[in-house]
Amino acid sequence: MLHKHLPLICLLVSFHTNAEEIEVRNECQRIGNKLGSVSVSDCLNIGLSTSDGYSTQQAPILIKEYPPLSRRSPLGKVLLIGGIHGDEYSSVSIVFKWMRTLNTYHSGLFHWHIVPLLNPDGLLRRKSQRVNANEVDLNRNFPMEDWENTALKHWKNYTGSNPRYYPGEAPLSENESSWLVKHIDEFQPDVIVAVHAPHGVIDYDGPRNGPYKLGRLYLNLLGTYPGSLGNYAGIQRQIPVVTIELPYAGIMPTNDEINSIWRDMVRWLSENITEEAYNQSHDIDQDAAPS
Repeated sequence: MLHKHLPLICLLVSFHTNAEEIEVRNECQRIGNKLGSVSVSDCLNIGLSTSDGYSTQQAPILIKEYPPLSRRSPLGKVLLIGGIHGDEYSSVSIVFKWMRTLNTYHSGLFHWHIVPLLNPDGLLRRKSQRVNANEVDLNRNFPMEDWENTALKHWKNYTGSNPRYYPGEAPLSENESSWLVKHIDEFQPDVIVAVHAPHGVIDYDGPRNGPYKLGRLYLNLLGTYPGSLGNYAGIQRQIPVVTIELPYAGIMPTNDEINSIWRDMVRWLSENITEEAYNQSHDIDQDAAPS
């Protein structure tokens, strides 16, 4: 007797769809009004969806999936994240540029999940701030054993209790970091790429070796801090974490540099996204080397 309930089911599905569209449209309005490099229409045209995550102030955490295609098996899964810190505008804007590239050229080489803005409360307030609405640095809030003597002790002793780096009272105390860990568990990415600014380098945490060069950015290990995503995913869980530190928080790289970073990142992912890909690329290199 399912047919008797079909009108109600269709109504519920329609209501959910309309509610999601409204949330995405409202969030794109806020993003477009905040960022000089991303217009409202740019944001809407990407085709973002709401995830099951919300910020402290109940802003939806938006996501875009570029799924496997029928004609090829992807080399692996990539989770790309921007806007972990709300005052790093370029880390959000560049992710939108790369999503626009994928909207046109997604070939199925990788299975992508992209979160352009993990910290909407930090970015989309009147005066943007690094931390979230609870004044917690999301990139110091990921799981660590003995929180009091690792994350909190580091914050007090090495930063002088700088509020910009406050890790929170406990690991995963924040909606945003808690959602991201849950999403990592569900998606099981082979590589995580996190975009930050303004150090102008490539940082890396995880097994094997990180990319030596992406565009004009070179590998320069900044250290692995207690409670950071690199520590949690790269060191503890052995998921390679590539951190792209753009040169400026408020100024975008040129279009040529945006494309150059993207091309180099795709090349590195192709050769390193899995152990098998890494081994194959090194076998090829050895075979091609002069005797």
